[in-house]
Amino acid sequence: MTPQFQVGAKYLLDFPDEIPVSSMRKVAARAGVQPATLVRLAQSLGYRGWEDLKQVFVCSLQRPPRRYADQARELIRGKNPRSALERAVMAQTDNIRQLGADNADRIPEAVKLLTRAKRVYVAGFRASFAPAFSFQYLYRLFRPSVAMLRGDAGTLEMELRALTASDAVVIIGFEPYSQETVRVADAARYAGCRVIAICDSVLAPLARVADSTLLFSTKTPSFFPSSAAATALVELLIEQLLAKAGSQAVSGIEHAEEQLHRTGAYVSGK
Repeated sequence: MTPQFQVGAKYLLDFPDEIPVSSMRKVAARAGVQPATLVRLAQSLGYRGWEDLKQVFVCSLQRPPRRYADQARELIRGKNPRSALERAVMAQTDNIRQLGADNADRIPEAVKLLTRAKRVYVAGFRASFAPAFSFQYLYRLFRPSVAMLRGDAGTLEMELRALTASDAVVIIGFEPYSQETVRVADAARYAGCRVIAICDSVLAPLARVADSTLLFSTKTPSFFPSSAAATALVELLIEQLLAKAGSQAVSGIEHAEEQLHRTGAYVSGK
């Protein structure tokens, strides 16, 4: 391929979810090439033009997600555990590396919305609970007005009543998306909250109603989508929120640490 074709092809591979929902001109602008380059790239690959190539990405998004059991069967048929481990490490490394390209222009907007909010609520259910809890735990170290939407004992609706237009809601989720995630997103929009979606696709149900969307990849050779990149993205976001908050946040962390040690939360040293 020519250098320009390589640039265009790399963008298509790195951001497949963007292709079905964006115009050719927008894709070309984000990739850093001319629209005509995408047309010629499609033709060089055997398609009549851009629309035919775009249809491949549309069809890919329309496929139902593969079941965990089917992927588990493929996994156990593997004959070389060492090669499987190497593939897993490579996949996770690629997922983490992709965070910068996906979110460099997205994180500042998310930081602005969260900083301006009176209160911040965080939601993540089932496999997404871990990164959501991490976000809430870390953010509360320097901002007390952060709370989890958990829905314990079927009380999610009761918790959602507290949402107001001055609040922000962070929702974390990946395919297959839980019903609770959609309910939180709908309730947040109804209340007039700012919604920050941390998810695996711009076409995710929560991303469609979000004011700001941060993206992570769940690709893995294992049977279950990986949440490693989601956790890494949460840590990156917290770092930027801390930098924005400045010395006041440092004082909050110092106070929290002193309280944890004073109350015996940690095992004392020798």
